[in-house]
Amino acid sequence: MPIYQAIVLAIIQGLAEFIPVSSSGHLIIARRLLGWNELSPAHELTFDVALHFGTLLSVLFYFRRTWIQIVRAAFGGKVVRFSETSDSERDLTAAEQREERMLLWFMAAATIPGAIAGKLLESSAEDYFREHIFLIAGALIVVALLMWWGERVGKLDKPLTRITLGDSIVVGCAQAFALIPGVSRSGSTITAGLFRNFTREAAVRFSFLLSTPLIAGAALLKAYELRKQGLPEGMHAPFIIGVLVSAIVGYATIAWLIRYLQANTLKVFIIYRIAAGFVVIALAVVWHLQ
Repeated sequence: MPIYQAIVLAIIQGLAEFIPVSSSGHLIIARRLLGWNELSPAHELTFDVALHFGTLLSVLFYFRRTWIQIVRAAFGGKVVRFSETSDSERDLTAAEQREERMLLWFMAAATIPGAIAGKLLESSAEDYFREHIFLIAGALIVVALLMWWGERVGKLDKPLTRITLGDSIVVGCAQAFALIPGVSRSGSTITAGLFRNFTREAAVRFSFLLSTPLIAGAALLKAYELRKQGLPEGMHAPFIIGVLVSAIVGYATIAWLIRYLQANTLKVFIIYRIAAGFVVIALAVVWHLQ
């Protein structure tokens, strides 16, 4: 794989992993559109997991203090208001402290559906899902419509401190559908959060925090496989550069999106997903006729 391809794909990953438009779907379409088919489907997926590891580094670094505070609170340490920015100076009530102590365990519960789905559907993710362009297009459009519906019916009044176990399970089940390219992990989890009445900021923060264990697990599994099989010849430099670029772009994207959604809706992403879905359908028809 040429270095410039690794950089382009890493930029796409860093942007689309956190913006709710589907990084896996965009990576697949970009490769098809540009004719980048040097790698086998299995090696493409491995490289994509490496790019996900880069975005894992970005989310870990951006939320480094939050993660320390979440873990400390969960194991009985000092509790501070880490989850919201608007009233960080106000002291927490006893009830709020109990709620913040539970956040780590709620995220652990939310990770279970995605982990189970990832294990059961690993072969489909590597083969069937990645080869069906119409499936990607349909997922882009369907999730956009659900996102629009969530914006309409959600009360948008639940901060991160009030998330319940039920909320976490619903968001976790939504995350499991992100194995289908085009769904978008952040898109599905943010949308589920809106249906559970999260504020947009809470939905985004919970989505980003929730990505950490799932991406870490997938990356560790692939790292174990690579240790046994090794990388294809000439792939060491593209892997390293891909990880670094996706981490840098991912960090900038997280910072921008959190600020953006404090004062804006998801409308621009809904419109983009629908437009992209129809463009992908048109491309699929053209590719099928060739």
